[in-house]
Amino acid sequence: MAALDTTRTTTGSFGLVGRIGATFASVVSTVAEWNDARVTRNVLNDLTDRELADIGLCRGDIHQIVHAHR
Repeated sequence: MAALDTTRTTTGSFGLVGRIGATFASVVSTVAEWNDARVTRNVLNDLTDRELADIGLCRGDIHQIVHAHR
């Protein structure tokens, strides 16, 4: 007769610890994306109108660029 061990978690089952880790990773990822957008916005805002024109942008494009890369 074969014995079946049903006390182990199955592959892909995270349990409470895995869900907490996944939530933490999600929060860290969200904060990193927010920081990247903030840095990009600050760098582009520091450029002169002439420098923005040199790279094919105007001040009105900054908001769209920052939010397009989320």
